[in-house]
Amino acid sequence: MAHHALVGPGRARQPRLGRAVGGSESVATVGGVVLLLPDGTPESARRASPLHRAALLPLARRLVRAGRDEGLVAHVVRYRGRGWNGADARLAADARWAVAEVVRRHGDVPVCLAGHGMGGRAALRAAGHPAVASVLALAPWLPEDDVAAEPEPVRQLVGRQVMIVHGTTDAAAHPDLSYWLAVRAKKANRSTCRFEVHSDGHALRQHHDEVVALATDFVLGSLFHRPYTRPVTDAFAAPPPLGLRMPLAAGFGRSLRS
Repeated sequence: MAHHALVGPGRARQPRLGRAVGGSESVATVGGVVLLLPDGTPESARRASPLHRAALLPLARRLVRAGRDEGLVAHVVRYRGRGWNGADARLAADARWAVAEVVRRHGDVPVCLAGHGMGGRAALRAAGHPAVASVLALAPWLPEDDVAAEPEPVRQLVGRQVMIVHGTTDAAAHPDLSYWLAVRAKKANRSTCRFEVHSDGHALRQHHDEVVALATDFVLGSLFHRPYTRPVTDAFAAPPPLGLRMPLAAGFGRSLRS
């Protein structure tokens, strides 16, 4: 798919990695890369939202601080536009471009795709790139079941560590849809788990600290083989539905690793 679309006379939008968040990206020091994929909308010709991008910057900074010793680099991807736009799946195409750009810059380094909302869908969809080691989908927006449409694919997730995190009161991206996707994904790829954040909405603000701690645990564990915390280990090991409806406990991240 071409990675440019005319938006005015002589102008074309291009996806961009932008500057590395909170650290160096000298080739000699990069041990792994996390690409953060902002939220979007199902259909739109508008430019990507700077607010959606800004919403992921705190997580990016936290991940870089926690992974500094391993040489973790984070980028919040700048899409060409904010719309998924049906079969074009433009946000997923931009995510694939971003992974390829990381490989071009840094060579054989592991990549985690971490997306929120529509960016979560893009992360799941773009996971088939060989450089992708793991996928973190936060409150992923997924389409309603449609007998006339192909279901969301899951085969591209095989061989990756996959975590989905969803608030139980999310009104923008229905949590049941991510559960049923996780059920199908688990059948194809045992390294799939899903956490539920009770009484939290689409932005996952109410239990922000716990969600960030969980995301950090997963990203560093999946990229650098740090041992996961016990709840994450249990979630991956548990059969459905237990490992796909794992409650995110209050205070997660403050407890001792075990």
